Amino acid sequence: MYRYDNYDQAMVDARVEEFRDQARRRLAGEMTEDQFKPLRLMNGLYLQLHAYMLRVAIPYGTLSGPQMRMLGQIARKYDKGYGHFTTRQNIQYNWIKLEDAADILADLASVEMHAIQTSGNCIRNISSDQYAGVAADEVTDPRPWAELLRQWSSFHPEFSYLPRKFKIAVIASAQDRAAMRLHDIGLELVKKDGVIGAKVFAGGGMGRTPMVAPEIRDFVTEDEIIAYVEACLRVYNRYGRRDNKYKARIKILVHELGVEEYRRQVEEEFAHMKTLGIDPPVAELDRIRSYFADPAYESGLSEEVNRSDPDFALWLDRNVVAHKQPGYAIANISLKPVGGIPGDATAEQIELMADLAERYSLDELRVTHAQNIVLPYVRKADLYALWKELDEAGLGAANLDRISDIIACPGLDYCSLANARSIPVAQKIATRFAGNGKEAAIGEMKLKISGCINACGHHHAGHIGILGVDRKGTENYQLLLGGSGAEDCSLGQITGPGFDENGIVDAVERVTDLYLAQRSEGERFLDTYRRLGMAPFKEAIYG
Repeated sequence: MYRYDNYDQAMVDARVEEFRDQARRRLAGEMTEDQFKPLRLMNGLYLQLHAYMLRVAIPYGTLSGPQMRMLGQIARKYDKGYGHFTTRQNIQYNWIKLEDAADILADLASVEMHAIQTSGNCIRNISSDQYAGVAADEVTDPRPWAELLRQWSSFHPEFSYLPRKFKIAVIASAQDRAAMRLHDIGLELVKKDGVIGAKVFAGGGMGRTPMVAPEIRDFVTEDEIIAYVEACLRVYNRYGRRDNKYKARIKILVHELGVEEYRRQVEEEFAHMKTLGIDPPVAELDRIRSYFADPAYESGLSEEVNRSDPDFALWLDRNVVAHKQPGYAIANISLKPVGGIPGDATAEQIELMADLAERYSLDELRVTHAQNIVLPYVRKADLYALWKELDEAGLGAANLDRISDIIACPGLDYCSLANARSIPVAQKIATRFAGNGKEAAIGEMKLKISGCINACGHHHAGHIGILGVDRKGTENYQLLLGGSGAEDCSLGQITGPGFDENGIVDAVERVTDLYLAQRSEGERFLDTYRRLGMAPFKEAIYG
């Protein structure tokens, strides 16, 4: 994984001391909240319902054991003993005191981490495939590209005040595990005539006006990628609306200009950018790529795994994914125990996962956009021992991509923007399906919940999506069907009138019962929904 050089460390250390002085002045009353707000947001510090919330960047979701351990220590020392892993492959702490914030940033800097550009109208954390570098189906490891984009975008003077926040994802597989086309810019690395390059998508996003990003260019070579992405952003920065935050995202610009006109302007800007010579030399990408070289894999490892324990066998089937290297496996740790808060982990669990990474996964972990954790380098011979330790710590849930593996935002329990609670609904749904025994029969199911239209819970991209709204002062929940953030990207459609907290759980069960009754052999829920259409599901829900 990438390691800071002297410039990286000096930059982060300087920002910590700068913010320490800013926080001191705010606490002393020398600065108003209005003056302080843009400064704290530059450092990932939000003021939520009950306390400050700090969002920490985890570039492309990759962590070392010591970094993960520090996240646990911060949860114990400065929060209420837990952290919340997010859909941006970051971690949030929901109970931060302003007087502690600079000390937290200093602790993060000691392990090459920070919270810079996790908020504000700038380029946010670059996200990627959680299986990058170990997936059997990728054309190359996308993380060097993601790291190059991270370095290029950090403190970029031209893009520090964009019309609105900006999100970029990079993948390298035809199977999209990062919801790439629901980003402002998405890059899919491909090979054309033996040369690695990227398809470029722009104008995707969720929120108030969800859109799937159209393809802007079918191929750009790796030595031109920075110039092309910069061209895309320059057009947006020039014409994106700043007078209306609801129409400020690049998706609105691409939609209003039209794909062809946006593409024309980007190509024109790209031609100009090529005359400026801003692209880093290929040697720089090669330098970065060297940090992501394959580890020294052991050879001759056994492929056999003892499946005699039925609980372990179930976890093996659901949470373990094929690795590109013989004798190894990719192990997914679910942060979705039945009745738990999706994405939350205690300080003790975070520190245990750090220990397990050091012992079983070559000292590396990944955070997924589905709010789970991945150990990417596990020997198959170690899987049972790993699972036993996870299970004892409450981290052994065998539910990856099942109905209880729910994406959920913090909702009205924490967020000042939310209209409804997400957490209790997620808990009730997981508990209902654990009790009725239908989860196994349903199979693959992406269920996602947002507490407001900002869609931090990705409800638009759920096979089943739930949106919390305020209906005359009462929490109400709309049900959506048919969304997908994968390579078959689609947006969920609202079924009809909303429900109260208990009613939405009943509605989800009626939807899944119809699926179980109507599916054809081998069909996922999403396949059945697309074949039958909305009408029979609407009838089952509302009768």
